[in-house]
Amino acid sequence: MTKEQLDIQKSAREFAEGEFRDVAREMDEKACFDDSLWKKAAELGFLAVFIGEKYEGLGLGYFEQCLIQEEFARVDLGITHAIECCFFGSQVIDLFGTEEQKQRYLPPICLGKMKMGVAITEPDAGSDVAALSTEAVKDGDDYIINGGKVFITNCTSADFLIVLCITDPDNPNVYKRFSTFIVETNRSGYTSAPYHGKLSLRASETGDANFNNVRVPKENIIGQEGRGFYNIMELFNRSRVQVAALGVGTAQGALDKTLDHVRKRIQFGKPLAALQMVQGKIAEMVTKTEAARSLYYRAASKLDTGSADPGLSSMAKWYCAEVAVQVADEAIQLHGGYGILEEYGVAHYWRNAKVLEIFEGSKEVEKIVIAKKLLGKF
Repeated sequence: MTKEQLDIQKSAREFAEGEFRDVAREMDEKACFDDSLWKKAAELGFLAVFIGEKYEGLGLGYFEQCLIQEEFARVDLGITHAIECCFFGSQVIDLFGTEEQKQRYLPPICLGKMKMGVAITEPDAGSDVAALSTEAVKDGDDYIINGGKVFITNCTSADFLIVLCITDPDNPNVYKRFSTFIVETNRSGYTSAPYHGKLSLRASETGDANFNNVRVPKENIIGQEGRGFYNIMELFNRSRVQVAALGVGTAQGALDKTLDHVRKRIQFGKPLAALQMVQGKIAEMVTKTEAARSLYYRAASKLDTGSADPGLSSMAKWYCAEVAVQVADEAIQLHGGYGILEEYGVAHYWRNAKVLEIFEGSKEVEKIVIAKKLLGKF
């Protein structure tokens, strides 16, 4: 890494350690988030660093963004997700938006003045994105949106959402039936309801988003009509690598806790760290974490050279998420009975890690993407 990248990594680590550690447990227990953390992250330039300076971003790359997210997740994934999801989807505007859309929405996102979200998933359309049913029907110079979305981050707190809708239901090419829209959440007909009692990411808001005759102007369509599915796939090529970074950060955080514990915990008259079985587990945890880190580094670097590789992004997302779960699981095991107690600080790593295997494409879907790249479509 360059000196600048090392400095960014160090700054992100210091910010997370200084701001997250003392409040993470309370936010997790109460399922709440303090917006002052998001504001501070914005002031320090940690939000959407891949956005150009013209739009108040830092003009860096996805690699730098991933470094930040890894260091944040190393302390607490729930808080990290609550912060990073405030700019999740800005990639679509940056890649495909008009100049007017970029000028209007990107600066306040980078400066921490507006929150956003992405509304794709529906009750009957999760991994099968092409099966969604929310429609946007043209009406003069407007579109009228009807439908419901589920598992939407920032459903009640976002200022606007990027919504994937059907605009051409009869197109013989199913992938050309969709378009992406910017939908401000203060528009008449928009309602939302948050979930309670989640296993993971409790500090981050998730819930339902409903659209009942929500009218948006044609100027709110992102890119060309009929290109919505492809817009979202380009988002996934990038966001999956960022999820991979979250996985590595989560694994590293659980590993850090475990190293400290096995050095201090005495069993059979010696520290746990002196037992060969424990040493073997630690070696596996470290090796998997380093392998995962190397894979996401490579995938992020590919994004920054302009050669996004869907197969590689999926490899990184699947493997890093799986490693996060495995390392967090071993962390609990090596803590023994203490591992299930929240006060020992490893149980939440496992709870948060599990969702990484599900969102942004389940690990099963990621494997299909990888296989299709190698074998082609049948």
